[in-house]
Amino acid sequence: MPSANAAANAPGSPQEWADAATDYVIRHGLIGLSLRPLAAALGTSDRMLIYRFGNKDSLVAEVLRTSNARATDYVSRLPGSEDPRAAVRDLWAAVSHPAVDGCHRLYVEAAALRLFGQEPYASVVREMNNEWRSAVVDHLTRSGLDGPAALRISILLDAAFVGLRLDLPLGDTDGTKDVGAAVADLAAAVSSLAEKHLDGQPG
Repeated sequence: MPSANAAANAPGSPQEWADAATDYVIRHGLIGLSLRPLAAALGTSDRMLIYRFGNKDSLVAEVLRTSNARATDYVSRLPGSEDPRAAVRDLWAAVSHPAVDGCHRLYVEAAALRLFGQEPYASVVREMNNEWRSAVVDHLTRSGLDGPAALRISILLDAAFVGLRLDLPLGDTDGTKDVGAAVADLAAAVSSLAEKHLDGQPG
């Protein structure tokens, strides 16, 4: 049972509840998520948490949507990059920014759970992926690419960024440098792909 003090500091509106739950899950992760400590952190009980969100799956789905909305909103507000090469660097800087970093880690975690077909991950991650890719396509378009090239490159970037994110926790300082080199290589590859597309070359 939360203390009177904690209850007084509990979120108010539905959006505040979603934001508070999302902040907690970003800090603690999805795997092994337990409602009781989450409820305590939000100044309520696990029963009230279920009352507010419906059930645990609905709570997780709302957290994932809220987190993804934060990330896509951040990317949608980025100015266009100088060229496709710069766009890759700018997008990686965006997913590494404190405002997005936790959201991107949560996306990767949910995507891994989706591999087992587990709900609500299977359905919600598909939604998240479509919204995220749309934001990336829009940024690539603002950076000088046409629609088909932007869509093709967004698929490559999504896969590469997830792979780099999975490698990050395993690396030390040198590992971080390796990731920086990998992003530079990815940017060069995207630049080459964009030039081939503009020239009408296959590949």
